[in-house]
Amino acid sequence: MKIKRESKFGGAHVETSPMNDIMFFLMLFFLIVSTLANPSVVKLILPNSKKVQEKMDKQPITISVTKVNDQKVFYLNNQQVDLETLEPALKSKIVGVDDPTAVLRFDKSLTIQDLVDVLTIAADLKIKMVLATQPASNK
Repeated sequence: MKIKRESKFGGAHVETSPMNDIMFFLMLFFLIVSTLANPSVVKLILPNSKKVQEKMDKQPITISVTKVNDQKVFYLNNQQVDLETLEPALKSKIVGVDDPTAVLRFDKSLTIQDLVDVLTIAADLKIKMVLATQPASNK
């Protein structure tokens, strides 16, 4: 009598069909996240409240431009200046300041060219500009 042990062990078998679904969902997730990480938006320099609390001694410069009787009127920290004297006045305000920042309050009735004139002066002096806006009212 011949007694032989039959081995039915054919090795480990791993089912891989669910792996295709998992890889597809991972690929889809990373594609969606990568497009959200780099949205095409306009980058603005906005004030950060945490940094403002740390540096309370640093006050930003305020530049206000308005229109009075069809003429542009410029104010630097509530003092009236001309467009020609704006650059030297700004230069004197930023002496000794490491990272100068200016808040620009601009009347909406003025032209874009007027805004660009002020921004050009600030860019030449390497001043960061923050454009102040008024919140929209719900009507």
